[in-house]
This record gives sequence, structure tokens and C-alpha cells, in this order.
Amino acid sequence: MQTPNSAATKDLDELLKSVRGCQICTDLPLGPRPIVQIDPSARVLIAGQAPGRITHAKGIPFDDPSGVRLREWMGIDRATFYDASKIAILPMGFCFPGTGTGGDLPPRAECEAAWRQRLLAQLPKLETTLVIGKYALDWHMPEHRKLNVTNTVSNWADTWPQVLPLPHPSPRNNRWLKNNLWFERDVLPKLREHIQKLLK
Repeated sequence: MQTPNSAATKDLDELLKSVRGCQICTDLPLGPRPIVQIDPSARVLIAGQAPGRITHAKGIPFDDPSGVRLREWMGIDRATFYDASKIAILPMGFCFPGTGTGGDLPPRAECEAAWRQRLLAQLPKLETTLVIGKYALDWHMPEHRKLNVTNTVSNWADTWPQVLPLPHPSPRNNRWLKNNLWFERDVLPKLREHIQKLLK
């Protein structure tokens, strides 16, 4: 006889098998390769944009300079970051969307429609969601849709600690970080303290 926990694990395993075998977007430039990290025990969710080219090649989320900075922001090491029982990683698009004139293309909308709510329902212990970038902000914080990223992040205390809006940790945002020193001064200490308490 299955226990509720074993049944839930089986359900998630079957869902992840479907997600990782997804072929909805066969027209992607490098083909489908859904990349997610999830476990029902996770207390922190990282909701980002979509895997970049490096992530697609490695098959590991945030295994790039953006991930190094994000882990520094959170005050955790690599092993903790990739422990699915502590941290879930669900970008808005699960596959590399391709590159346009201004950088990577937007996340594909098909992931949200097919998988997002079903995967989020598998996170019963979730306490804090880190929302990274405009596309994730628009979905997770629709009430801020009319604001730009800077204004949304500057109002971080309104939704803390359940939701924390963040700029993208990409090196491309070095100028933003230099122009918004309050982020490192005011937000990051709170984030690190909170993450340490959640994951201890």
C-alpha cells in the first residue's frame, strides 16, 4: 500500500519524466532540452527567465557566471544551491529559446501553459520565491507589471519574505548594480540572513 508521500513522489517522478521528454517546441534552434530542479521538500524557489546557451550545453541550471553571482547574493555554496530538497529552480521557459539582436530571446510561453502550475503544485513547503528578470516578474508579480525592474525591485519590502524581486545576476547588469548601490546595501543582507534561517 502506498503512503501519501510515496504517491506524491511517484506523481512528481512521472511529471518530471514528461517535462524532460517534452517536445512541444521542436523548432528551437538547439532543440528541446528542458532544465528544471524540483523536490517537494524545497523551501526556496528560484524563478528565472530561461536557460542560456551555456546552461543548455551543460544541462545544469545557472552553471555560469550568473549562477556564481546568484549564489553570492544568497550566501550559499554550490552544493546547497544544487540540492533540490532545499532549492527548486523553475525558469519561465525550460529550454534555451535562441539568440536575437539584443541577447537571448524571451522565454517560450508554451512552458508556462503546459507545465508551470503543475510543477508549482509539487512544492507544498515553499516559503520564499526569488523572482529574477522581467518575464518572471510579470508572471509571479502581475500587480507590478506596469513598473520597470528597478521600480519593482526597489519595492522589494512590499512582498518580503514570500516573494523577492531581483535583477538578473548576469554580468550584463554590472552597470545596474553600480547605479543602484542600495540593492547590495539593503536587500542582499536581508536575503542572506533569511536563506540561512530557511536552509539550516
